[in-house]
Amino acid sequence: MPRILSVFAETFPLHSPFRISRGTKTAAEVVTVIISEYGVIGRGEGVPYPRYGESVASTIAAVENVRSAIESGAGRQDVMHLMPAGSARNAIDCALWDLELQQGDYSFAETLGVEIPRRPLVTAMTVGLDTAENMGRSAATLADAPLLKVKVDRNDPAALLKAVRAAAPTSRMIVDPNESWTIDEVRDLQELLTELRVDLLEQPLPANADSDLAGFRSAIPIAADESVHVAADLDQLPDGYGVVNIKLDKSGGLTAALELAAAARQRGLGVMTGCMICSSLSIAPAWAVAAGSDFIDLDGPLWLAEDRAGGVSGASGMLSPPQPGFWGGL
Repeated sequence: MPRILSVFAETFPLHSPFRISRGTKTAAEVVTVIISEYGVIGRGEGVPYPRYGESVASTIAAVENVRSAIESGAGRQDVMHLMPAGSARNAIDCALWDLELQQGDYSFAETLGVEIPRRPLVTAMTVGLDTAENMGRSAATLADAPLLKVKVDRNDPAALLKAVRAAAPTSRMIVDPNESWTIDEVRDLQELLTELRVDLLEQPLPANADSDLAGFRSAIPIAADESVHVAADLDQLPDGYGVVNIKLDKSGGLTAALELAAAARQRGLGVMTGCMICSSLSIAPAWAVAAGSDFIDLDGPLWLAEDRAGGVSGASGMLSPPQPGFWGGL
């Protein structure tokens, strides 16, 4: 049976609202790609992100634009040249990985030449943006997690961070303003971030203000999220950044994400693996990158009221891999 591509939208309601400086989500809206060939099925998922000009409709249209090439046998490297980075390419790339691994009956580890552990990994558990009181309450319920990620904006972040630290005194902490701060705020909050034992400050400035970090020496390592999508972006990355947050929806799939991780390491940068609010079908491919990361932030599916059957599971800040056969020979 010849190769057949299917693409469709799916919606996964959240168990509670997810708030960041840009707005609030109540559901994960994803685009699912299925590629079948001779009875073998490969699956991939992309999460359109409005910050990058994406929508469900535009992502599906981008997949449809390469339908003929995919159904004619285009592989992962072909797709890297046919499509720009983004959620559409991610969904296709991951579906091709899944298909390839199942057709070859070999594992990630055999393909990449590295060990991909099937043990639980420490993931950041997100404390969404809210009032200081409510964020403190949320942090208290997560106080046994080894690592928290705290969403803030420009509205008195000091009060929010103090409330979270008081409620979770032993957890490591990532602070994520989602591009909402200025360089002056980054500078002014250095002492507080150090006092509160913050481990990482993620994308404090808008990506178009990156030049303000040139030559900046932060007491807390700063991670680039929106500023870096693919390996080529590292050429323009200011030296104020010390860590790169790799998300498959930004890089346009696992193939490009692995390239970015290798390039970041070559430059002496730390690696973080992140995700959008998504189902476990987005997380399974990211496991290969996460296994070698300094920071892992893959709690997206844990926000869903109901995830895909056989997906990841989490408790106390530990994320367990999907069940065997869920995706890609993990």
